[in-house]
Amino acid sequence: MDFGSNPAPAGLEVPLDVIIVRYGELALKSQGVRNWYERVLVTNIAAMLDSRGIEYSRIRREWGRIFIETTDARAAGAAADVFGVVSTSPAVTAEPVLESAAGVCAALGLRLIREGDSFAIRARRSGNHPFSSAEIGKTCGDAVWNALEKEGKKPRVDLSSPDKEIFVEMRQKLAYVYLETVPGVGGLPLGTQGSMVVLMSGGLDSPVAAWLMMKRGVMIIPVYCDGSPYAEDAARERAFDCVRQLQTWAPGHQFTTYDLPHGSNLRAFIDTCDRKNTCLLCKRMMYREAYEVMKKEGASGVITGSSLGQVASQTAANMYAEIYQLAVPVYHPLIAFDKSEIVDIARRIGTYDISTRPAGSCAAVPEHPEVKAKYDLILLEEKKLDIETMVQKAFSAAKIYHL
Repeated sequence: MDFGSNPAPAGLEVPLDVIIVRYGELALKSQGVRNWYERVLVTNIAAMLDSRGIEYSRIRREWGRIFIETTDARAAGAAADVFGVVSTSPAVTAEPVLESAAGVCAALGLRLIREGDSFAIRARRSGNHPFSSAEIGKTCGDAVWNALEKEGKKPRVDLSSPDKEIFVEMRQKLAYVYLETVPGVGGLPLGTQGSMVVLMSGGLDSPVAAWLMMKRGVMIIPVYCDGSPYAEDAARERAFDCVRQLQTWAPGHQFTTYDLPHGSNLRAFIDTCDRKNTCLLCKRMMYREAYEVMKKEGASGVITGSSLGQVASQTAANMYAEIYQLAVPVYHPLIAFDKSEIVDIARRIGTYDISTRPAGSCAAVPEHPEVKAKYDLILLEEKKLDIETMVQKAFSAAKIYHL
C-alpha cells in the first residue's frame, strides 16, 4: 500500500497508522480457548515485529480482529508470516461515521485512481450503526467520484471487475480504510499445541514437515542423527542450517536441538543384520532415540518427513514395519504430498536452497533395500543386537544446542 505515490492535495494527507490482522480458526474456539489463542497470537506478532526491527506503539485486540498501531507498512508482511494469521491490511483509521470514512476514501482515491481507471468501494460493518453497508459504499463512492471530478478526471464505477478498489471496514469505535490484503500463513498460533520432536535430516522433506506442524501450533524440538562416517559433514551443516531457517518463523521461541551419534548403530546393522534391512533398522532406531528425547522434553509426538512411496524405504509395508511394536506417537504431515508440492513449500519457507546444497548420500544405504518388509521379521533382526544399550549409548552422548 503505497501512501507516498501520487501525493494528495494539501489537507488530504492520509498516513498509514494501523495494520489490520485477521485470523480464521481461532474464531471457532470456545470463549476461554479463543482468548488464550489470541493472547499467544499477539505475543507471537510482537516477537516477529521485534525480530525485524519494526517499530509499533501497541498491539490491541477487538472481537474478530487484532490491530497493530504503527506507521511502518512492513508490519503487514511481518504479521502475515505469523502462524495463525489469515491476512493483514495496512490501513488508515477514521471516525466511525460516514463523513469521516468518505473523506479518507476521497484522499486515497486521488492518490490511487488514474485517468481511465474504474473503481469500486467494498464496504462492511460490525457493531451498531445508523447506516447500512450499502450506504457506506454509496457515500464513500460519491466522495471519491466528486474528488476525482474536481481534479479534472473522468471517474468510472465498475462493481464487477474494477481497476482499483477501496475497502472500508466500519467498526464500533473506528473505521478502517485500506487498499490491499496481504495473505497470511494461517494455521494456529505457535505454542498452543505443545511440542514434538522432529527427525531433521536437512533434505527437502523434514524441514517442510516441521514447518507444517509449526503451522498447526506445534513447537518443534529438532533431532539430528549424525551418521558419520557414513554421512558427510555437509549433511550435518545442511540440517542445522535448516533448523536456523525454521527458527526465523518462530521468533520469541527458542528451539532445543539435539545432535545424536548414529554411525556406530549403522555399523552394527551392517555387520550383524541382513544388509537389505539396514534402512528399516536405522529408522526404528531413530524413532527410539527420538522417543527418549520426547520423554525428556515433555513432548507429545515425533514428526517425520516421510511421503508414501516417495523413496524405496517409504512404502506402506516398510512404514508399518518401522513402527511395529514401538509405542511412539508418529506424525507424517507429508504422507500424501507430491514431491512438487513439497518443493513449492520449501521455496516458500526458505529451506529449498539449503536442502538442495550438495551433501553426498548416506553410504550405509544398501544397493537393494527392502521395499516389502515383513513387519514381524524385523523383530528377529533386532534380536541379534542389544537394542536398548545402543539407544541409551546414543542418547547419553547427545549434544544439545540452542542455535
